[in-house]
Amino acid sequence: EVWHERCAACLSALGNTLERIHTHTLICVSLLCVSTCAVLCAPPKPAPIPEKSKGSRLFFRLSDLASVRVKEEGWSYLVFTLRDRNMGVELPALHFHQGGSEGFLDCLRKYMLLTQSTTDASLLQVSPHSRDMSQSFENLLDDATFGLITRFSQDPVTTTLGGFSRVTNYLFDALRGPDAELLQQRPVGEVADLLNEAIPGLDINQQEEPGFEVITRIDLGVRPTVRRREPVGAEEWNTNMDPEGRMRNISHLKQTIFKGGLCHVLRKEGWKFLLGYFPWESTQEERSRLTRRKTDEYFRMKLQWKSVSEEQEKHNSMFRDHRSLIEKDVNRTDRTNTFYEGPDNPGLILLHDVLMTYCMYDFDLGYVQGMSDLLSPILYVMENEVDAFWCFVSFMDQMHQNFEEQMQGMKTQLIQLSTLLRLLDLSFWNYLGAQDSGHLYFCFRWLLIRFKRELSFPDVLRLWEVMWTGLPCQNFHLLVCCAILDSEKHQIMEEQYGFNEILKVCVLTFGVYVCVHLYLSLCVVILTPIR
Repeated sequence: EVWHERCAACLSALGNTLERIHTHTLICVSLLCVSTCAVLCAPPKPAPIPEKSKGSRLFFRLSDLASVRVKEEGWSYLVFTLRDRNMGVELPALHFHQGGSEGFLDCLRKYMLLTQSTTDASLLQVSPHSRDMSQSFENLLDDATFGLITRFSQDPVTTTLGGFSRVTNYLFDALRGPDAELLQQRPVGEVADLLNEAIPGLDINQQEEPGFEVITRIDLGVRPTVRRREPVGAEEWNTNMDPEGRMRNISHLKQTIFKGGLCHVLRKEGWKFLLGYFPWESTQEERSRLTRRKTDEYFRMKLQWKSVSEEQEKHNSMFRDHRSLIEKDVNRTDRTNTFYEGPDNPGLILLHDVLMTYCMYDFDLGYVQGMSDLLSPILYVMENEVDAFWCFVSFMDQMHQNFEEQMQGMKTQLIQLSTLLRLLDLSFWNYLGAQDSGHLYFCFRWLLIRFKRELSFPDVLRLWEVMWTGLPCQNFHLLVCCAILDSEKHQIMEEQYGFNEILKVCVLTFGVYVCVHLYLSLCVVILTPIR
């Protein structure tokens, strides 16, 4: 899909036999045109022609590149100019009809510094100082460079809808590991074979091309039919417990929970195991001793903040801020749920007390907005502040990076989600990029509080217990995001939604009519060919 803007002149010069070819057919002969147009459409003063590779690809040293001009004509195309010692040679334009120009430029930025011209917004000038090829995306998101964290603390909504636009990632980066350097030293064909073994159906361009390899497609095949099973009931649960209360067949039990969840009467006990509060191998007596010990520990911490006097609170701004924020959030958390509705509701008091006690448990983190959403379903199921607290502690151990000041966990998840979506559905990924939505800002809240505000309360309970099994991987929630996007993409693309409409669908109106079983089934469908 790369063709030169002066292809018509090229065809005329090639002979009368091509004069009747329809304009749309130009793309079909583009490979020939790119190789010949620099000669046939040469300027009056001949300039040296860069060395060309086989077919249509052009070879030139990155150190010779002077500038890149970005143009838009319904699609994007890039025009490269070499430095003065090559007499300012302008290379044939590269056209991107299916998107991807920004990804191409981001790849170039790994090897050189591109800065926007002060006089021409469409012109990117190449700095003579090359970038370190090993520079990571974490450095690109450094707060000292972009002030992301500072802006987030001042205006979280605008920042989360604008701060991550600089994040771009590729499949190879996502697969990088401790052996990345050894992988880079291997022949291109061998690396491609390794990736194909890891992900069946992945096609990789193995032609000689310095700098990077282009992933062209992944074939996930026909989607299989997947049905959810019934939730695990009391009888099935008890058959997996020995006379002393130890859980047996733990792996099989997790599989059945993953496929169907738990019936509600089992959640009070089952969630303690799934969250790690109760060890799977513990006996009933060991769990009773653990509960007594944890109860004493909880009330000691609760007494610490309960005994803070008004005078002490005046001199402790952090304590005051946490208390004030908790009181505000508690008063607006799940107030339509019968467990929390109405004034002076006992459930609200428990919610407040558990969150205040957590501030005593984790002084460094304290309380951050969103924690009340994570605690609410747990307290609803446990109906006991001690059990709810320790289950919440275990949940926060998993979610801790989402709430840290540097938000490194959120950055990483957004990068991984973009990589996964690009792999699973390139056309939709390209569409989102063309609509200024490729950064997936609208998924921020999904990831932050695990779809708590996107799904109905019963569906949240089912989804969380499925994710807590740890199957099939710790990042299963990213597949849930992809399943949600897959279910919404037809409306988004058919209606040609732009940034504002996509944001409205995925954040404001999403979840009103959806069913979690649909998404869980779709996740398994997506996962089947990858495994």
